[in-house]
Amino acid sequence: MDFIDLKTQQAAIKPELDRRIAAVLAHGQYIMGPEVKELEERLQEYTGAKHCITVASGTEALLISLMALGIKLGDEVITTPFTFVATAEVIVLLGATPVFVDIEADTCNIDVSKIEGAITPKTKAIMPVSLYGQPADMEEINAIAARHGSIQVIEDACQSFGATYKGKKSCNLSTIGCTSFFPSKPLGCYGDGGAVFTSDDEIAQACREIRVHGQSKRYVHTRIGVGGRMDTIQCAVVLAKLERFAWEVEQRKTIGERYNALLDQAGIQRVQQRGDRTSVFAQYTVFVEEREAVQAALQKEGIPTAVHYPIPLHEQPAYQRLCQNCNTPFSASVAKRVMSVPMGADLREEDQRLIVNAIYL
Repeated sequence: MDFIDLKTQQAAIKPELDRRIAAVLAHGQYIMGPEVKELEERLQEYTGAKHCITVASGTEALLISLMALGIKLGDEVITTPFTFVATAEVIVLLGATPVFVDIEADTCNIDVSKIEGAITPKTKAIMPVSLYGQPADMEEINAIAARHGSIQVIEDACQSFGATYKGKKSCNLSTIGCTSFFPSKPLGCYGDGGAVFTSDDEIAQACREIRVHGQSKRYVHTRIGVGGRMDTIQCAVVLAKLERFAWEVEQRKTIGERYNALLDQAGIQRVQQRGDRTSVFAQYTVFVEEREAVQAALQKEGIPTAVHYPIPLHEQPAYQRLCQNCNTPFSASVAKRVMSVPMGADLREEDQRLIVNAIYL
């Protein structure tokens, strides 16, 4: 059993995948070829955002977004410590400070009720993470930002492309949305890739220029930028996967809900989902005691597991100095208990039952 079954997906889309890749090889425009614009237009339509700017990775999407907002030395960005390191990494790279707010113990998303107390005159942005495929309470986060004037909201949606919140698509829930097309994501390429979404024309233009070394036109550099383009061939891969994506999102929901029912019946604790949003279950995560022993037992049954994430960012060696008085007990506690099990659109019901029974035993 694979933790993420990409082989079955590839077999299902192989004719379209082969056609798309062959077209790139034929025209030879490996950087900023026609598939880049085509993908951006398709993703704009899917999310409802006015602009989509494809970039080299989810990390690059977050970095470029912060740069477009002018985040700089001395600024503060509120986020969660229970996430992949890239969320805080990009803030620190710009000389700003991540301000860590604790999570909800049941969803593992940022606890919105604690955000306002973390705002200072230095706060320039809030960056909630749509963890495990489920958006945070974005409406309330946007309202908090609006009450404080110039604070912008960036949704780190690197795990939630295809999810919804109150009927709107993730990546179109705030000033900016960022996603990742890393191979294991709900919509992934065969390397690195990502995208920035916004309906703000000025922010979109800034992101487009930043991703090509700050160029407004060839050899005219209007701002500081990076080499942050998404390869044409990776855009072609995502375009091929888009043909099946709506089906995969529905399958993920069905499989996630089946996991919920089986685990609840077995009395096994799991990450909860809120009724006003849908998850794409980028990971399916349970809470276990004696995690290493449980993982070893599942491994004996041929069931792979993973931990997302074993050490919260405020406890990481590189970030401890930024969080001398962090009040994030749930992040610290949950990190010791989370365990992710196989999840994907092609996961069979019999395998789900085997997985749940193995945890139960």
